[in-house]
Amino acid sequence: MAILVDGNTKLVVQGITGREGTFHALRNRAYGTNVVAGVTPGKAGQDVEGIPVFDTVRDAVEGTGANTAMVFVPPRFATDAIYEALESGVDLVVCITEGIPAHDMLRIYTHLKRGDQTLIGPNCPGVISPGKGTVGIMPTQVFNPGRVGLVSRSGTLTYQISKELALLGIGQSTVVGIGGDPIVGSSFIDILSRFEADDETDLVVMVGEIGGNEEEKAAEYISQNMSTPVVSYIAGFQAPPGKQMGHAGAIITGSSGTAQGKKEALEAKGVRVGTNPTEVAELVRDALS
Repeated sequence: MAILVDGNTKLVVQGITGREGTFHALRNRAYGTNVVAGVTPGKAGQDVEGIPVFDTVRDAVEGTGANTAMVFVPPRFATDAIYEALESGVDLVVCITEGIPAHDMLRIYTHLKRGDQTLIGPNCPGVISPGKGTVGIMPTQVFNPGRVGLVSRSGTLTYQISKELALLGIGQSTVVGIGGDPIVGSSFIDILSRFEADDETDLVVMVGEIGGNEEEKAAEYISQNMSTPVVSYIAGFQAPPGKQMGHAGAIITGSSGTAQGKKEALEAKGVRVGTNPTEVAELVRDALS
């Protein structure tokens, strides 16, 4: 089975009447995702190419049975949009918006821990289960159905590694971009646990990057809780110490959070780490053979 997104997904898009919201809502629908509604306050009764627009997420859920929300709302309104989606009762929220203040995300993270709903993002490319559905902004043409799960902090590396896997005839069960901000709704461990429970995922690729200690924590979790093999890639071996590289979470302080340190932590727990996307795909092929 797919994790997070599948044929049962009923998607409501917050901010659907904006340029990006419209574009990606229609792309998600074209891929096969059941986009049942959109939300833009004050525009209830309108539609976007047949997708009905509601004033609130709660109205959309009550009117269509939506169980998943995608947030395309500007940063200053995105925190309220996430809260609104969670309070509507949807199971999954995927927040594409970047630039949400960390202190706002900390409040959302605390709120999430009181229940059993799932947030992916913010500042993420979303989720795709190839051949079944997608919620987000991923370039769907680089993914193929298969039995390898992929979880990543980086969007572009997700696409590149998936393409390398495709060149070797290896497809994906589900691909999750968790986002690269310092505080996100779902961690590596959260997604790894879902893959471990998925009987249609034979191996997981974890794509990390410099900064923080999420990869080190994941290494410990993998060694103690996972029977599904994991292959990893860490971006940032050439990053100058003390510099922010790309994501807000990708900051090295002293020796903490370095690519080499993460690689050593993972390898100490039996996780093979590739030095480039091509090598990662080859490690996956070898592990599956």
